[in-house]
Amino acid sequence: MTIVEAVYTASYPKVSMCPPNMIPEYAFIGRSNVGKSSLINMLCDRKDLARTSKKPGKTQMLNYFIIDKAWNIVDLPGYGYAKRSKSKRDEWRKMIEGYLQKRQQLMCAFILLDSNIPPQKIDMEFLNWLGQARVPFAIVYTKTDKLSKDKLESNLNLIRSEILKTWETLPQEFITSSNKRTGKKEILSFIGDLNANF
Repeated sequence: MTIVEAVYTASYPKVSMCPPNMIPEYAFIGRSNVGKSSLINMLCDRKDLARTSKKPGKTQMLNYFIIDKAWNIVDLPGYGYAKRSKSKRDEWRKMIEGYLQKRQQLMCAFILLDSNIPPQKIDMEFLNWLGQARVPFAIVYTKTDKLSKDKLESNLNLIRSEILKTWETLPQEFITSSNKRTGKKEILSFIGDLNANF
């Protein structure tokens, strides 16, 4: 699948305000500065569709992008960003959880994990919450161009081992690099298959 048109439509502070149209949606979420905006831009072949920032916590609402007038990418706020008030973090958490649990159009949540660092407790807790909430998800390993092949595989195996402490099998995985455009074809093909079954 190739994306021809990608357009930002609107941002919403809660799931009840999201568009009523029944078309497939794919959420992208991860810790702050995991490379989410860069990945979305790479998938859509746009430089500034999703705005990147060196400052964490820039995404604060449910940001919608309609793709080829047929399906939506939803850019969710990053989780675990500590430099905000507890009340603001709680507000984001409720918004994220409300969207993931209540949005009928959601086909898959892509959970972004930084391939350069060891497994993070907050990531594992979020994956386990998704399982308990029965939210369909896939894992996207980001920034894979920054490590040697051996070091990358070692880091990924550490993350996989941590996941398998609570999961019987690994979820769908994608190896990506926004700089080298790695993983684009695989993710879009996966989305295309899900769209066909919507």
